[in-house]
Amino acid sequence: MPERTAEAKEQKRRETLTAFVRAEAQAVGFDLCRITRPDTIPDAKARLGEFIDAGRHGTMEWMAETRDRRGDPRTLWSDVKSIVVFGLNYGPDEDPRGILDKPDKAAISVYARNRDYHDVIKGRLKEIATRFAARAGADVKVFVDTAPVMEKPLAAAAGLGWQGKHTNLVSRVHGSWLFLGSMFTTADLIVDAPEVDHCGSCRACLDACPTDAFPAPYQIDARRCISYLTIEHKGPIDPQLRPLIGNRIYGCDDCLAACPWNKFAREASEMKLQAREDLKEPSIGYLLCLDDPTFRTFFSGSPVKRIGRDRFVRNTLIAAGNSGDRGLIAQCRALSADPSPVVRGMAVWALSRLMEAGEFSTFAAQRPADESDSDVLDEWRLAGAV
Repeated sequence: MPERTAEAKEQKRRETLTAFVRAEAQAVGFDLCRITRPDTIPDAKARLGEFIDAGRHGTMEWMAETRDRRGDPRTLWSDVKSIVVFGLNYGPDEDPRGILDKPDKAAISVYARNRDYHDVIKGRLKEIATRFAARAGADVKVFVDTAPVMEKPLAAAAGLGWQGKHTNLVSRVHGSWLFLGSMFTTADLIVDAPEVDHCGSCRACLDACPTDAFPAPYQIDARRCISYLTIEHKGPIDPQLRPLIGNRIYGCDDCLAACPWNKFAREASEMKLQAREDLKEPSIGYLLCLDDPTFRTFFSGSPVKRIGRDRFVRNTLIAAGNSGDRGLIAQCRALSADPSPVVRGMAVWALSRLMEAGEFSTFAAQRPADESDSDVLDEWRLAGAV
């Protein structure tokens, strides 16, 4: 009898703590909160290994360096008993692909049109973790994206949604638009059932990809993904992929926006991040004018700031080259003398697309003779000027 009483008390405690963390999640503005165990993603390590061994992580060396810690949450923290995964809906009010028909405008991914979500999510997680630790008397750790945590498999195991054919999480109530964060704890909580895959025969997300970055359903090759190319990749971008990027200068929403589950998404909470008006449809011409101080000021608090001015202008020059707007030639010419090699090289490419053949030949004949950067010289060769 005493054993049964103890078991009943422990069960009641688990139920109380579980209800508490769910209530706290709702109070700070999360749309979803589900719980899983650290041993519920046994296949994740092998899938990650296959992805890295195939070289599909591109230049993201940090993924290879942390592959062992990513593959098993217990490697990251051996004492963890429960993992609480939180979801925040950031779905746009309209289809973000509409801007793709406006070549003079720059397309910035929906998630990056306001404050850096890492800061927003982590702030809310810390609020929950502080109160939960005090109530539970347990240790906690919170993680958001940049930590070596495989949040999407854990979110699927916890029942927030399933990983769709585009490899992103899909929710029946929020579609493909969810920020994720997690709280690891030594407390024993009541776990949720995993979500099943509801993609069926649909391949809308795969067909929507401009660069064919999906070798097969549920697989992605980052080296062809516009989000990777415009955010993570530091050097020149593959010339064959540049025309396919269009006016996407930071990230890409096409596969997310194409998901049919988006039409069933419920309205987001009032605490949802709202896009800055000046980041919805900024002009390419304005963005080409940004030097380092103005770039930092304009993107203060935005995740865009992390890639730095040079990589950002590289992306904007690709959009300029794809725009067909000869009004951008003067700005591109000025940037061909930029201190940054990656900017100079992309300016050459953009000008080779915007100028008439004879005009470009005249420009090429006037280029500096002391250019020594191999990537910039490669761009001149690509343009047929060497």
